[in-house]
Amino acid sequence: MNLMTSLEELKRRAERDADLKQRILDTRKTAEPLASFCSLCRELGYPVYEMELITAGEEFHAAMKRSTNGGGENSPMLTGEDDFYEMFFAELE
Repeated sequence: MNLMTSLEELKRRAERDADLKQRILDTRKTAEPLASFCSLCRELGYPVYEMELITAGEEFHAAMKRSTNGGGENSPMLTGEDDFYEMFFAELE
């Protein structure tokens, strides 16, 4: 299961289960929110790791940029558009 599939499945599951949604949201209140979130994901059977989550957004955005206009896309990145962790929570809340 890839990262995007894991996050999508987890989000759908949390939308149907209020307790799970709250557990996920509570990870943001810990001293290490990203680590807590990833740990909970793995506990629930989703193979999500910190560095994978951090780099996935950057890699996805870079690939998208290279695929447009012959790879010469130079437009600035919008704030947060490469942060899958933040996008996950924005969609969940």
